[in-house]
Amino acid sequence: MQKTIAIVGAGLGGLTLARVLQVHGVAATIYEGEASADNREQGGLLDIEETTGQVALRAAGLFDEFRTLVRPGEDAKRVVDQHGTVLFDRPADPGSARPEVDRGELRRLFIDSLAPGTIRWGHKLDSVRRREGGYDLTFAKGSAARADIVIGADGAWSKVRLLLTPAEPLYSGTCFIEIALTSSGHRCRASVAAIGSGTLMAVAPGKGIIAHRYADGHVRGYVALNKPEEWVRSIDFGDPSASLRRVADEFDGWSPLLTDFVTESDAQPWLRPIYALPVGLEWDRVPGATLVGDAAHLMSPFAGEGANLAMYDGADLASNLVEQPDIEAALTVYEQRLFLRGSDAAGRSAQNLKDFFGPEAPHSVVTLFDHS
Repeated sequence: MQKTIAIVGAGLGGLTLARVLQVHGVAATIYEGEASADNREQGGLLDIEETTGQVALRAAGLFDEFRTLVRPGEDAKRVVDQHGTVLFDRPADPGSARPEVDRGELRRLFIDSLAPGTIRWGHKLDSVRRREGGYDLTFAKGSAARADIVIGADGAWSKVRLLLTPAEPLYSGTCFIEIALTSSGHRCRASVAAIGSGTLMAVAPGKGIIAHRYADGHVRGYVALNKPEEWVRSIDFGDPSASLRRVADEFDGWSPLLTDFVTESDAQPWLRPIYALPVGLEWDRVPGATLVGDAAHLMSPFAGEGANLAMYDGADLASNLVEQPDIEAALTVYEQRLFLRGSDAAGRSAQNLKDFFGPEAPHSVVTLFDHS
């Protein structure tokens, strides 16, 4: 292929796309706004699906290396009510078809697999404009680039998406506040023991506390609250302790085994409103441009599909570009598949979000896991 390819965003979708293209001898350039691969932490664990994420890893030639990153024993799941009463307890499955890995470690695997210079760090996209035969990209620090093909892997607030559709993410009504117990000297040993070996989900209508216990003993998770956007905008974590106490007040009457995860958290509490694109989002074909991952089908994390679909999108798009000499035909076929899988996963994600924090929680969550 003689076309120049610009990928905007060095998340898992963009990295997989670049890697699979590279495996087939096709070069692409990733433009990433962050200054380096170590600019920030990359989040928690991911369940890597056999039919999506693992397919992408095989296409990228990284499956064996991926297996070395798997964290056995950390896929256990426990659901409790607000008093800490165990309602569902699934032990770890050593032969799970959805093995868990750390997102940061998986991302590093992809980054290290790419040829030097593939990723242009510190290139935050400012604008992208269509021109005759391609696209002009300008970046926040004044640099610019041209490409025949541009692919938006730039997440929830994608600027590349504006080329294709005016659709924007909508607030789901649920927000997360990240919590953690990272110090070995914390006073929450009973709470940590209550987690089991994997993930604890304490949920009730409109709220929840979810915590994951890592093999080294530290805990990461989040508080979930159904709140209006006005409440979200009112939260100021300038004083973390005071803010966490305010959050803990939302769980008045809950077992201290659960609220200690909030009041004793020793990490900066980041607020994450959960946004989603409209389920079933599609757009008309725009020559030489398309999207992968959250840029195309942003959804809540309650289907466990976001990262998996991003990688699968990247691998599928790369394969189409390599196998089909007609670029527009390749992008058309890719988007037809993208729309179908994105709509299915986004619909399940939206329903699962309702099940987790809806009026029937926590019993609706038990039912969800009983049928999974």
